[in-house]
Amino acid sequence: MADVTLPSLGESVTEGIITRWFKKVGDSVARDEPLFEVSTDKVDSEMPSPAAGVLTEILAAEGDTVETGSRVAVIDENAAPGSVAPSPAPEPSATVATPSAPAATPAPAKAVVENAATTGAPSVAGVVMSPVVRRILADGGVEPATVRGSGPGGAITRRDAERAVANGPTDEVVVPLSNGLRRMGQHMTLSTQSTPHGFVAIEADASIFDQLDAIGRRTRDGVEITDQMVMGLAAVRALGEFEFLNATFAGDELVVHRTVNLGFMREVLRDGMLVPVVHAAAGLTLRALARRVHELFERVTTRQLTTDDLMGGTFTLVGPTGPNSLWTNPIIIQPEVAVLSMGAVRRVPVVLEDGTSVGVGRRVVIGLSFDHRVCEPFTATAYLERVAELLAGFDLDSEH
Repeated sequence: MADVTLPSLGESVTEGIITRWFKKVGDSVARDEPLFEVSTDKVDSEMPSPAAGVLTEILAAEGDTVETGSRVAVIDENAAPGSVAPSPAPEPSATVATPSAPAATPAPAKAVVENAATTGAPSVAGVVMSPVVRRILADGGVEPATVRGSGPGGAITRRDAERAVANGPTDEVVVPLSNGLRRMGQHMTLSTQSTPHGFVAIEADASIFDQLDAIGRRTRDGVEITDQMVMGLAAVRALGEFEFLNATFAGDELVVHRTVNLGFMREVLRDGMLVPVVHAAAGLTLRALARRVHELFERVTTRQLTTDDLMGGTFTLVGPTGPNSLWTNPIIIQPEVAVLSMGAVRRVPVVLEDGTSVGVGRRVVIGLSFDHRVCEPFTATAYLERVAELLAGFDLDSEH
């Protein structure tokens, strides 16, 4: 017999949610064939079978949260196909499985689940209802999550649906947090409690973006260049003179990294944020960095990110959060010690070089959240000033 366990999914990832089984009990599986899918706060991944044989037991149902190292299934390497009778998958246990014993903690809500207590009626966002009820609400333009069900277990009955369509939804809406938002909140809480945060910001000359607009926003390879990519290049090069900011904490020890692994914070609709990482970013031209970032963001959009794409960051950049944002005061992503943010690039009145007249120029506010154990506001400001100098001095002809 071969035990199937949830493998380590990367640094700081201790558990995952079984979202899908590709095989059922009694099915034959090949070694390295996708066996199940697991979702973490960082990425969704298909887990390969560790052995060839027949799947004899499934110990964790779809929707269960399990810790890394936990047994989730058993494969009989000597059984012949068809020799094991199929059996229903276990019901979601609403527990966190551990390598030693289950721990009774609530399982996260799933977007679409089956509830065994309601005669097989499906649910949406945790709201149980039958197909007839779902059609009544859909035809009436009422969101199921806004309706308070009076049936068993909070199920929405036909009368509930008809009343909601006639009178409108109830005033209170219970919205379960997604797995991504829940985990993001946990990480950010830990960071604010364990790290003495500081923040400084400066306004920088952004006329480089006028030059970029003039020569074109695409590289010779045809990749679009964004403001965030240009700022990322300046941030990486400035770290060569401020190496202590390109560091991570390991317990009470500061590990200064010679390789810059630059994370780009990216919004994931209704599920918080992801920070895909451009590894070995030092030494890249703007053209090369743009290509790497474009590839990462494509994988975010198509949900093809791997665990490696999200691990190993040593410094993070947060881009503009909206077309009119001035700056962001971001929380440091553990175990890093700093995160750079930029507002939207704006056209504003500026004093011209003659010092006596005012014209229109482009400016951007850049800020740095930093760990006070590593530096203080004066040094953090010096880093930002160096980023601004490098930003203004780019040779776009060679970088493009």
